[in-house]
Amino acid sequence: MTTIDAVTDDATLVSRARDGDVRAYEQLVVRTQGRMFRLATKMLANRSDAEDVVQEVYLDAWRRLPQLEADGAFVSWLYRMTTNRCLNVIRARRPAVDLDPDDTESPRSDARPEHAAQVSGQLRALNEALGTLTPEQRACWLLRELDGLSYAEIADIVGANTTAVRGRIARARAQLAEVMKPWR
Repeated sequence: MTTIDAVTDDATLVSRARDGDVRAYEQLVVRTQGRMFRLATKMLANRSDAEDVVQEVYLDAWRRLPQLEADGAFVSWLYRMTTNRCLNVIRARRPAVDLDPDDTESPRSDARPEHAAQVSGQLRALNEALGTLTPEQRACWLLRELDGLSYAEIADIVGANTTAVRGRIARARAQLAEVMKPWR
């Protein structure tokens, strides 16, 4: 049995996982689950739904691993699967978007109470504003602003061209800026 260490790259782990090495796949999950969960939580605004989506994505990825053409494309493949599954959940529950205030990260407990209340209000307003974006705008904005992905990477993930991605992000930024004006 081969050992897996922190310096083993993702492509090597994917190759091993494709050959049936469960430990290699577990390491890939450990390395990427935080990013996928954060994306799903922000897209769905519901922790429980996000947990379900991420679990389904990793199960599906394990089953479909032989279909992945390039070992080095694993992370972008996961982003695409997570984004698409979240979009499906959002479309299924339209027209209402369930914004769960318990999913908002709480401000530091050692902060001044008035500052903590302000930050909490800002986060709540931002989550509500995210809920007003189209699912496609929300996906593009989150991938850009939270995960720092390039327009090309986002285009690949959401299945659009970079011009469409730029437009979605620009419209999302404008809409969010308008809604967040009172918090400036």
